[in-house]
Amino acid sequence: MTTEVEAPNNVLSARIADDLRRAILSGELAPGERIRQEELAEQFGASRIPVREALRILVTDGLVNMVANSGAWVSSLTQEECSEHYKIRERLEPLLLSYSLPNLTEEDLEEISSLVEQMKNLDDIETFMFLDRQFHWATYAKANTATLSDFIERLWNTTQPYRRVFTRMVRSGGIEITHLEHELLVEAIKRRDSEEAERILHGHIRRTRIELDRHPEVFEHQFDTGK
Repeated sequence: MTTEVEAPNNVLSARIADDLRRAILSGELAPGERIRQEELAEQFGASRIPVREALRILVTDGLVNMVANSGAWVSSLTQEECSEHYKIRERLEPLLLSYSLPNLTEEDLEEISSLVEQMKNLDDIETFMFLDRQFHWATYAKANTATLSDFIERLWNTTQPYRRVFTRMVRSGGIEITHLEHELLVEAIKRRDSEEAERILHGHIRRTRIELDRHPEVFEHQFDTGK
């Protein structure tokens, strides 16, 4: 049974986790940046208990790395690790889409089409990334899976900072390819052509991986994560 003391801590832990998650995914906190628990406790007027619980939540999400007797850092990847994460995504996200596609309703199709239109002609990268994430997860929303969605979401979280760099790179030329791939994906989904939709999605993710593989400098200026 939850006690009166525990309930406020649980609520506070969730609030701290939500705030940190937003800061990490938006790029406000960079890969490898130290997270100081005492500063968080002071910021939220909390004890160390809800702060530690919030960090444990974010470790599960793939957003934070905790080192025993050392501290907590925003998760970071080497170029090799990031490439591996993308290769896993290339293979598993089409599978997740195949589970979802037959269950998507007309309302779902309208939503994903609207998100594609909203992403066009955007100058703000953060808004683009937010809508892009909404778009892809809207296509996965009706997948009835026990573990696959959670696993893939963790991979999205760990690769988010590097996807941001990729998005900045393609803004200078080539963003039209991203829009075209989105449109082709939507059309395949509307036709309920799972094989074609999976093929397009695989290539869409693979293109990002290949581009990041060509830019080792993306991974050279990260903080010390205490590993």
